[in-house]
Amino acid sequence: MKETQALIQRVRRANSTHQRLDLSVDSSLLTLKAGQALLYRPDGDTLQPYLRDLWFPVDIDKDTLTIERPISEHYEPGSVIYLTGLIGKPFRFRRTLRNVLLVAHDTAPTPLLMPVNPLIRNQVSVTLLLLGDASAYETDHLPPEVEIIHGDGDFQWPARVTTVGWADQVFITVAPEAEIESFRRIWQLFTELRHDIPPSYLFGVFRPPFPCGVGACDACLVGTGKGAVRVCVEGPALDLTELKLQ
Repeated sequence: MKETQALIQRVRRANSTHQRLDLSVDSSLLTLKAGQALLYRPDGDTLQPYLRDLWFPVDIDKDTLTIERPISEHYEPGSVIYLTGLIGKPFRFRRTLRNVLLVAHDTAPTPLLMPVNPLIRNQVSVTLLLLGDASAYETDHLPPEVEIIHGDGDFQWPARVTTVGWADQVFITVAPEAEIESFRRIWQLFTELRHDIPPSYLFGVFRPPFPCGVGACDACLVGTGKGAVRVCVEGPALDLTELKLQ
């Protein structure tokens, strides 16, 4: 993992709340796979070198990396920024996969979007479930093949049993400030709806602060049945069947 410079080629609006940045990046970052992330800092920011932002790319096209960020943040084409990566491991999709459920609760679904197009190309059905504050995320820019379902902040949505039972795998992102509590509630809900949650079925995408990103500072430790793991190394998607959520 190393820090590299990236050039912002283009800034374009994705919807009313988010924008997309097309970046020209070092070739080492073009090997990034769905689920892996980058640490960002703007050019010349030397005041807080360990408080960088975690960026999840949403697309890679030849030599261009696309990032989605809130529209409230300001970026200029032609600017140079610094990216450190790669952070974490790719999403662990099953080899035989028909249906994937992506869930965003009280946060934008950005960390879940990069695998959408590859999944569709591989004839995998994709459902995006937007709960609570995530329901405000507009989805017209997403592929029309994606099924969109809206629900409330208390994990209520239409046909819950069917949605959960239909999915071969589920990947969930929640508000970073309430990760453990949200994943605990999700675990309880899926246990009620399925009665049995097999390994490699239900994944939580963690986004704790990453001061180092290489597993040296222990700031991103999460407890599992086999001991603590570092999200920046083993995550960001962790199998909820392996975690201590109590």
